[in-house]
Amino acid sequence: MGSEKDKFTNRVLMGQIGAAHGIQGQVRIKSHTDDPLALKNYSPLTTNRPGLEITIKKARLNKSVIVATLEGVTDRNTAETLNGVKLYVSRDQLPDTEDEEEFYQTDLIGLDVQLEDGTKYGTITAIQNHGAGDVLEVRPLRGPSELYPFTKRIIPTINIADGFVTFVPPTEIEVDDNEAFED
Repeated sequence: MGSEKDKFTNRVLMGQIGAAHGIQGQVRIKSHTDDPLALKNYSPLTTNRPGLEITIKKARLNKSVIVATLEGVTDRNTAETLNGVKLYVSRDQLPDTEDEEEFYQTDLIGLDVQLEDGTKYGTITAIQNHGAGDVLEVRPLRGPSELYPFTKRIIPTINIADGFVTFVPPTEIEVDDNEAFED
């Protein structure tokens, strides 16, 4: 398949284990799949803990989370040690997207970032989400990485087949020092 490094850089985050549920080792999982219960179909899942793989034996939907029984986890204490573990699947295990407007975020990593006139600006190095929406991390040709909201206005075109996105830099917000925070 490739090197060990490739194995871990070509992963897609599928969910994250949360709190223990009950006393028999079940856990809550926030799934990032369209059908939350489909997460079970990708077992075993790799994790962000070296050497730890997770196999979901049984799963049921409980409101917005999955309550799952994991292979080898039979008590609450063990389940609690898994809180925060991220669950990944190799990109090649996922089906191809059906139209050009759909993509996996991992497919954007490494794409060129071009200005509207075709000039290369940089490369997408990561996609982050800290709760307020997706943010692209872009490494410009010169200088440190920059963060931009992942919106249609800033990234109007995504062309995975040709390896680039079109980038419209946001305009700076200017504040008149005399107007800012006056009492």
